[in-house]
Amino acid sequence: MAHQARKRFGQNFLVDQNIIDNIVGNAMIRNGQLWVEIGAGQGALTEPLLKKVTHLDVVELDRDLVKWLEYKFANRTNLNIHSADALRFDFAALAPEGEKLHIIGNLPYNISTPLMFHLLETTDCIADMIFMLQKEVVNRICAKPNGNSYGRLSVMMQYYCATEWLFDVPPESFNPVPKVMSGMVRLVPHTQPPVDVDSVKMLSKIVTEAFSQRRKTLRNSLKNLLSEAEILALGIDANLRAENISLRDFSLLANAVSRKETPIINE
Repeated sequence: MAHQARKRFGQNFLVDQNIIDNIVGNAMIRNGQLWVEIGAGQGALTEPLLKKVTHLDVVELDRDLVKWLEYKFANRTNLNIHSADALRFDFAALAPEGEKLHIIGNLPYNISTPLMFHLLETTDCIADMIFMLQKEVVNRICAKPNGNSYGRLSVMMQYYCATEWLFDVPPESFNPVPKVMSGMVRLVPHTQPPVDVDSVKMLSKIVTEAFSQRRKTLRNSLKNLLSEAEILALGIDANLRAENISLRDFSLLANAVSRKETPIINE
C-alpha cells in the first residue's frame, strides 16, 4: 500500500533504521508506562514501540494513513489509533487519574511549535516528551542567554520543562528528503516551576514584547510596561537586550508588571 507524502501535512517519513533504533533506545521505556505517538505516519516508530510498551495510543491526522495503520497493526491488542488533529486533541483524556503519559513523535515542522505549546497546557499529566524537530527549533528550545538561538521559545519552554538535546538526524534519514537538518529533544515537565511567577500569561507577554524587537534594549522594548527606573529597581540592567537576560530575570519583570496592574494590599 503506497502512500504519497502530503506537503500540506508536512509529511517526511522516517526510514533510517539506525535512527529509529536510537530514538527507541533514548525513550528508556519501562513496563507499565502509557505511551502516546503523535504523527505515526507509516508506522516506522510505531512498530518497534509496540514491541516494548504496555499500551500505545497513536494520534494521526491523515485518514489514509489511519486506514493503513489499522490494517498494518490489526492484530496488535496494545494499540489504540485516534484519527484526530493533535493540535485539538485532548491528551489529558488518555491519562487515567494518577498516571502520566510519555509522548513521542516525529512532529510536522509546520505545526511543531503550536503543538508543543498545546501540550504544555496539560503538563500535569505528562511525564516526558521526546520529539523529532527541525534542528533550528531544537537549538532554540535548548538555548541559553547571550546566544543567537535564545528567544521566546527558549524562555517559555524552559519555564515549563527541563530540556535536553539528544542527537541530530540528517536529511537522508527521511523520505522525501527535507532541506533541513533535524534533531531529537527530550522535554521533561518540571514538578515545580524553576521560578515563581504571579501570572504565566504575563510572563509570556513580557517575553513576547522583549523579543519582538530583539535588537532593542529592555528600556525601549518594555517602555510601555515598565520604566527604566522600575527595571533597574529589580537589579536588571535596562541597557541589556532580551537575549542577554535569564528566565529568572524575565520572571522578575513579569511579576513587577503584574503587581503594578494588581497592587498587593497589606492587611
